[in-house]
Amino acid sequence: MEAAGRAQAARDRVPRIDPYGFERPEDFDYAAYEEFFSTYLVILTRRAIKWSKLLKGGGGVQRSMTVKRYIRKGVPLEHRARVWMGVSGAQARMDRNPGYYQRLLQGERSASLEEAIRTDMNRTFPDNVRFRKDAEPCLQGPLYNVLLAYGHHNHGVGYCQGMNFIAGYLILVTKSEEEAFWLLDALVGRILPADYYSPSMLGLKTDQEVLGELVRTKLPAVAALMHSHGVLWTLVASRWFICLFVDVLPVETVLRVWDCLFSEGSKIIFRVALTLLKHHQASILEATSVPDLCEKFKEITRGRFVTECHSFMQVGVSHTGPPGDWHAHPAPPTPSAVGGATWDPPEPVRPAPWLLLGLPDIPINAGPTLSPPRCLLSRPGGVIPVCPLSLGSRPGAGCVHSSPELMTWVLHPTGPWGRGGH
Repeated sequence: MEAAGRAQAARDRVPRIDPYGFERPEDFDYAAYEEFFSTYLVILTRRAIKWSKLLKGGGGVQRSMTVKRYIRKGVPLEHRARVWMGVSGAQARMDRNPGYYQRLLQGERSASLEEAIRTDMNRTFPDNVRFRKDAEPCLQGPLYNVLLAYGHHNHGVGYCQGMNFIAGYLILVTKSEEEAFWLLDALVGRILPADYYSPSMLGLKTDQEVLGELVRTKLPAVAALMHSHGVLWTLVASRWFICLFVDVLPVETVLRVWDCLFSEGSKIIFRVALTLLKHHQASILEATSVPDLCEKFKEITRGRFVTECHSFMQVGVSHTGPPGDWHAHPAPPTPSAVGGATWDPPEPVRPAPWLLLGLPDIPINAGPTLSPPRCLLSRPGGVIPVCPLSLGSRPGAGCVHSSPELMTWVLHPTGPWGRGGH
């Protein structure tokens, strides 16, 4: 009775709707959340003071080790839009293209694009009061505009399911259609691999393959269990990549992940995924069937570990805490000054998969003398090119793939690892 009383008291104190407009689910643990937030509020207050001092004066965000450390410890909501716009290069692009967003909305029309976006409006955050038709103001209008403008801006992508959830979060954070548009452009156009949201989704498929090989290397027991049940990563983890953990992890945890995503690039997606799997490895290994395994993957995205976003990010992203760096490359060096109309960040370089696995760094576009070796495995029609996802001590050793198309995608310098190759 005493525990029940504490739970009811917490339910009475904690608002049923969170600061972003989402209704808390029926099984929400109000007592555990209140306990966590009482501690987290102290951290938020301390971080807000530090960020206010750092951003004092209203200039552009400065990229430095200090800013990187600050971002990993969390960006206060009141500064989040400004920081994301600065470190992603979105602010610079917006400044160089005044009026571009409005011109996109007033320009050409595409009935098929408009219908595809309109179809998903009511499916986007039905548990968020700000996206309901009777909300005042209703955010469905700004969401529709952002997605429509981006579809006209990037004809190769147009609109893909999943982008609505990402754009919705951007609108909630920025409270600005135009800033949400430019942040979406930064994510889809530069931070994520090419073809993530194109009709072929080659970049998305490749990243799921890479996750599978990282798990095989780092968590072989989990990989073996997946293989024994014939479960593909597409079945259990595709939403992690497509929605960048939106509607997968708690809202504040997603935003903490995105703080680092905008700052350091898409390696953060792998770190978060591996952190979830490593922490819950024992539970996952208890699965005895495919349905059981799928349920385990739902369970690992709920509970105290992911709700306590500060400690979760310390584990998942910090170089000092487990699971370490996971052999991912740091963000490329950039100028110290960020923001303003003249600065444009270099396009992110996607590390080759064998670098993510800690395998030798063999440039794929450095000329014939430094070309990767060829895999010795044969297939109908000829020899398979080197498989960068192999598990041996060097590329091409112990190749486990049978898809030459995947190898072509990864090795091609303009493929989903993109931007001219490694």
